Amino acid sequence: MTRNMGTWDRLIRALVVAPLAAIAAVAVGAGTVLGIVLLAVAAIMLVTAAVGHCPLYRLVGLSTCPLSRTRSA
Repeated sequence: MTRNMGTWDRLIRALVVAPLAAIAAVAVGAGTVLGIVLLAVAAIMLVTAAVGHCPLYRLVGLSTCPLSRTRSA
């Protein structure tokens, strides 16, 4: 799995998007369908930020990692 996420992308996911999604999930009710979806989004954001690879980025051919542009993958 090659890295396709830059540092800023990872920080925004981990420190902004995931906490906001978790707060929104609690606000709407963590046991509701929307709450569960929001918690899943928060978990996905944290995992992708931790590993530095986003499968959706790979599907659409996007990379925010400056190192992956110089490497041959």
